[in-house]
Amino acid sequence: MNDNLIKRNDGSELDVDWVMSQTANTSAIERRATTLGSRRSIKKDHQAAWLLRAISCIDLTTLSGDDTEGRVRRLCAKGIRPIRPDLIRALGVTNLHVGAICVYHEMIGAAITALGNSGIPVAAVSTGFPAGLSPLSTRLLEINESVAAGAKEIDIVISRRHVLTQNWQELFNEVKAFRSACGEAHLKTILATGELGSLRNVARASMVCMMAGADFIKTSTGKESVNATLATSIVMVRAIRDYYEQTGFKVGYKPAGGISKAKDALVYLSLMKEELGNDWVDASLFRFGASSLLGDIERQLEHYITGSYSASYRHPLG
Repeated sequence: MNDNLIKRNDGSELDVDWVMSQTANTSAIERRATTLGSRRSIKKDHQAAWLLRAISCIDLTTLSGDDTEGRVRRLCAKGIRPIRPDLIRALGVTNLHVGAICVYHEMIGAAITALGNSGIPVAAVSTGFPAGLSPLSTRLLEINESVAAGAKEIDIVISRRHVLTQNWQELFNEVKAFRSACGEAHLKTILATGELGSLRNVARASMVCMMAGADFIKTSTGKESVNATLATSIVMVRAIRDYYEQTGFKVGYKPAGGISKAKDALVYLSLMKEELGNDWVDASLFRFGASSLLGDIERQLEHYITGSYSASYRHPLG
């Protein structure tokens, strides 16, 4: 994340009137989501360029109970060299790597060691991920420990109950405390949109989190039954636009969960460009939370070069 280009979000006081003014026309949003991927197609050289950009915006992730240091090392190796050397040579690109490596706290040390001087930051999930139901003191301690261990980005989960009960002050206080605990590390707030009940709640929760100082807002933990969707993404990026127009702070966006195909990555990049502009088609303001997405992008790039699709086993994650 390039701090020289993007000023961190300082947040603001909680403005409940502004929060309550956030609405969502569900039918219109769903129509927009339905047509987003069909109104235009990106082909050939342009598609390859957009897919390379997508790689640079991936938070390459492993969040499994059976994670090992060996798995994390392999993931980091893939993040540093995300596509095969022969494809890199054919495409003529240099310095291509993913946006971040995302792991649990216990794997931060292994990730930092494996990444070396690559410049790729480590993101750690925190605050009782994925449920976020541990005591507040414990959640704050988790953030402190991960920052001390070297994580440059912290992906926190909000208490969904605050949204469902419309307790905006408590949500604001919670996220503000998380932001303070992060110090210099960037705060990415996970809304768990599939559990918030309505698009209107998604819009309002997005705004409260940004007011509290979130540097990114993120759809999902990847563990819910419904994760990133285009409809919720439209709502969230429009909240980002509203916040930017009112405050001048650029907040990033991260869809996560269920994004595994290169064609989906192209749709999300198109959404960012159309709704927010070119500044948001960059790893400093846009990330995919994904694990298998990279393999399909690599496969599509090989098709671009050779004209043939290869088997997925030719593109291992690590």
